[in-house]
Order: sequence, then structure tokens, then C-alpha cells
Amino acid sequence: MTTGLIIDCDTHVSEPTDLWTSRLGKKWGDRVPHVVTEPDGREFWTVGGNRIAGSGQFAPAGWAETSPPYPPTLAAADPASWDPAARLHRMDEYGLHAQVLYPNILAFYMPLFFRSTDLELTHDCIRAYNDFLTEFAAEDPNRLVPLMLLPFWDVELATAEMTRCASAGHKGIVFANSFTKVGLPQLWDPHWNPIFELAQTLELSINFHIGFGALSEDEMKGRMTITGAEHSRVTPIGMLANAQAIADITTMGICHRFPRLNFVSVESGVSWIPYLLESLDWHWKNYLADRENPDMDLPSDYFRRQVYGSFWFEREAIRRVIDLLPDNVMFESDFPHPTSLSPGPLSISDKPSEMAHASLNGVADDIKQKVLHDTAARIYHL
Repeated sequence: MTTGLIIDCDTHVSEPTDLWTSRLGKKWGDRVPHVVTEPDGREFWTVGGNRIAGSGQFAPAGWAETSPPYPPTLAAADPASWDPAARLHRMDEYGLHAQVLYPNILAFYMPLFFRSTDLELTHDCIRAYNDFLTEFAAEDPNRLVPLMLLPFWDVELATAEMTRCASAGHKGIVFANSFTKVGLPQLWDPHWNPIFELAQTLELSINFHIGFGALSEDEMKGRMTITGAEHSRVTPIGMLANAQAIADITTMGICHRFPRLNFVSVESGVSWIPYLLESLDWHWKNYLADRENPDMDLPSDYFRRQVYGSFWFEREAIRRVIDLLPDNVMFESDFPHPTSLSPGPLSISDKPSEMAHASLNGVADDIKQKVLHDTAARIYHL
């Protein structure tokens, strides 16, 4: 047990503007995801001919301007969003020992990549991203924890990439809470069994992040232009999207078939999870699923055994959740997103370590140790 160290189980690395153009060469020409600069100096990503998010749009941590409300270029953003040395410095400042790393563009705009007319290009993009993240984490492999993306449309390619990335130090897989919006099967479809089986063998966690597979291309574009009031309405609701994934894996036999596989829900909070579990158990019995599946446990039993949630800003309900699920809760900062625990002129947050301890005020030290360090250390093999 490493007393006092905090593991942050959900942060993001902003893709450098030359990530794909520098790694994929001239083979794909302008079809490679790239950044274009507008006459006013603002940078925007272009994927598959579609102009999407600004290069600094997912990295407003510490930003001081109200217009635009995010850095107009990646160079103007906090370097910790894309530079590993700066990230480690910021982690020290924030009182964080280790961070689990998720993508930005590839997470929230994956439907654009999947709709490519040439999936070979998408495969190359995914491999290049995974290589970039391997190099990013190499700055300090004990503190920076990479999670891989996969070419989910082809199980043979996906399992090969799993083996390749696991050998390079990746500790888990970023998984969509629903693949149906990109035309792929439901989570419980046998299509996914080889991936789940290999993940269990390699001890890789399955990580559900909101936004990845939850929003269509048009929905994501719409969210980039709405007002603050609209954001405050749609963001909390969107964060509940992982409830679908939890329901799927606990009721449709996935946890039952893969009992040693860990599933993680991030950027979605945890205060709603006790209600979800009570509801799942109630309806499991009320609709006679327990009789139809006598070899299966209650959904809440599977959750307690192998599913984990994370919190960052929650205060009022978090201690009750931890009382009920002391082994299933972890901490995150969501750096450098708009909702993150990133102090700055436009943020109401204190440092992540201070926020974590304030939320856990009154929680017993041994339980606090689990929540802030031990559970994540076990899942990600730190």
C-alpha cells in the first residue's frame, strides 16, 4: 500500500496537430486527419473532409478568455494537454501521482473515422495514435497510463492490435458504450467475444468513456456551438450514458462469461449508480430473469465483482456511494476538459488533490486509500 498517492483514472491527451500527417507520410494525401488554420488564426481539425472541433477546444484548462471560451490553437493551450514533460509537472502541481490517458478527437469523433471510405486509413490512424500514446507515456511509465484504441470493425485486426499495444505497455482498451451508431453489433453480440476473451487473458480493462459511441456526428457538432445554459442542461444527461453499458454487461451475460474482466466507467460520476443497481436487481427478479437464467447472479453482484465508476466534482452523495460500494469507486480529474478539476480564471475548481480530499471528508483512511489509489493501482497494474 502506497499511502497518500492519488491515481487519476480519467484524463485526456490532446492530439498534436501533426500526429497523423507526420506519421502516415504521403500515402493518403489530404485524406489524413489534419489541422487547418482559418484567416483569423483559429485552428480546426479536418477528418474525412469534415471540419470538426478546434485543436484547443478540448483543452480549456486554465484558459482565461471568455471569447473564444477555449484556446484558438493548440499552442495556446496548457502544454500539459499535449506535452508529457509538462503533464508530469502539472501532475506534481495538482498533487497527482499517476494518470490514465484517453484521447480527444478519436474519442468524441470516432464515427467520422469509422465512416471513412477506406478503413485501411482508419486502421493506420488508430495504430499511429496508439504509437503516439506509447511514446507519450514513455516519459514516465510508472505515472502515465496509456489505453489503446482498436479497429473494432475487424476482430482479427483488433486482437492483433491488442497484443501489440499490451506489449508496449498499454493497460486497457477504450470501448464505446454503444457501437450501434457506427453500424457495429450490441455489446453482448458474439462479435465481441474474442476481444473480451483476449482482454481477460492479457488483464486489460475495458473502459467506457462518455461520448465515445454515444453521440452521432451531428449531435457532437451541435454541442460545439450551444450556449452555456444549454451545455449545463445536456452535459449532465450525457454523462449518464454509461448506464447503458453497465446494464448491458451485467444483465446480458458479459460479466458472467468473462468473470475476471474489469470494466470501468469514466467521466460519468457515481452518485446515480446505487439507483441503477437497485433498479436492475428489481427488474431482474420482477421480469423473472432469475428463473430464466438460474446460473447467473444479480446484476449488482456482477457490478461489485468487476465494474468500477469514477467521480471528480461530486460532494453531497459520494460518501453514501462509497459506504455502499467501497471497492468500486475511483477518482478522476478529467483534465483538461471544460468540466475538469483544473483551477483557472474560468473554473470553480480547486486543485484535484484538494477536491478529492474535500469530497472524502469523514471517510475512513483505509477506504479513502482504496478510492484514491489502491483500486486503480490494481486495475491498471501500477
